[in-house]
Amino acid sequence: MSDLPGFIAVETGEEGGLPLAIAWTLPDGRVKHTLIQPEDDWLDAEMISLGGYSLEELNSMGVSPLDVIRELENDHFSDTLYTAGVTDDEAALSRLFDTYGLDPFVELAPAESLYNGIAPGEWSRARGELFGELGLEPLRPEHEVEVMLHLHQRMTYADADVDDDDDHDHDHDDGAAEDDA
Repeated sequence: MSDLPGFIAVETGEEGGLPLAIAWTLPDGRVKHTLIQPEDDWLDAEMISLGGYSLEELNSMGVSPLDVIRELENDHFSDTLYTAGVTDDEAALSRLFDTYGLDPFVELAPAESLYNGIAPGEWSRARGELFGELGLEPLRPEHEVEVMLHLHQRMTYADADVDDDDDHDHDHDDGAAEDDA
């Protein structure tokens, strides 16, 4: 597994909500994920959604947003990371970086942009099917990243198989006609 693109997903309590958990791929295909401890000033809003997590769970099992940023920097400084939800993930990452007055050092791009020649909606359909096939939950970032990774392998190998098939079509054997001569 070399030359794998980086995939990332961020779980929020609601659209534009707090970043609660994050996951991304490492160059070797492993997935790194963690819960995120909310900053105190994030919790000032009256109607804050913590998704399916309790504040105690996030604080005891999560890591600080600064530690998340440091880890991401170690793994993907100046990289383009691919996501299923660019707008939501950008908003969540911006909140992490803004907390410390930092500019994001990664760029996000839609994961489907990795694949040339697929019909509109094909990637999303295949992604949805793969969640069901693998029995994973779309809202969990580590599952989202795992599905994008599996889908990338399928789409990349499918493209390679098509290329191989094209090569074989040109290598037909006319040996039978020569045997009669």
